[in-house]
Amino acid sequence: MSSDSVEEWQEQLDVEKLVRRIRDTVSDLRAEEIWQQWKNQLLVSTSLSRPSDSIKTEGQQDKDTEATVRQQLECVCYGLGSFSSCVSARYQLAMLLLLLDAGHIPLKDCSLYDPAFSVAEKDILRELGLTVLTENEEGKRLATKPTLFYLMHCGKALYNNLLWQNWNPHCLSLVMIIGNCFSGIRERTFERELKRDYSYINKAVDLCEERLLPCPSRLIDVFSDTAIITFPSDRLNKLPSSTWTDSPEPQYQHCSDLEIILKQTSVLDSRETSLS
Repeated sequence: MSSDSVEEWQEQLDVEKLVRRIRDTVSDLRAEEIWQQWKNQLLVSTSLSRPSDSIKTEGQQDKDTEATVRQQLECVCYGLGSFSSCVSARYQLAMLLLLLDAGHIPLKDCSLYDPAFSVAEKDILRELGLTVLTENEEGKRLATKPTLFYLMHCGKALYNNLLWQNWNPHCLSLVMIIGNCFSGIRERTFERELKRDYSYINKAVDLCEERLLPCPSRLIDVFSDTAIITFPSDRLNKLPSSTWTDSPEPQYQHCSDLEIILKQTSVLDSRETSLS
């Protein structure tokens, strides 16, 4: 057997081993109380984010909610991290898989991107049935249908970019985020910095509804400060039109420690810029 064949064989073994480890982590997490609590919060938040036609029994609401999620919701995950080497990232991936299952979201309808993914990790995600994005969107994904954005412990710029791209009542009402609590971000960030560099997070705190998700002490590094964030359409539609008119694209010129990996500028683009 050639050295190339040995390497390919070894890589395939590693992929299969990691897929089994991820599935074992899913099984372990499914047995934890935190999972049932997260699942319930997801279904409640999905129900509250859509207006009800009439008063229904609790059982009927649950069935209607699951049907709505199954028919409409897709998912985008940014910034998961290197789950082959990081236990926290592996638990976060396991939780994502459980949420997709609970929401009846097809695995292929969940798209993931992280510049940190290795070639093997991309193979693992595809082996699990997920979709791996090839382009760094910098969080600037427009929601054209109800979309769950899974952004565990991501940098402020990623949240800010996502909000900017969807900064109108229609698109925001389609956005559901599982990630860092916006009110917590505001508390931990200097007011001047938040208004100057992360203005969309600053404004979104007063527009959104946050439901904090529970986190046991032993998983504090994995799921702390996490909330389900929705934007109720009835709240958005009551705001003056001026709320949405002045919405420049974020630039981050003043951020020396920007917590996001930006798209790579090609050499050709750099040369054209320098010559212009």
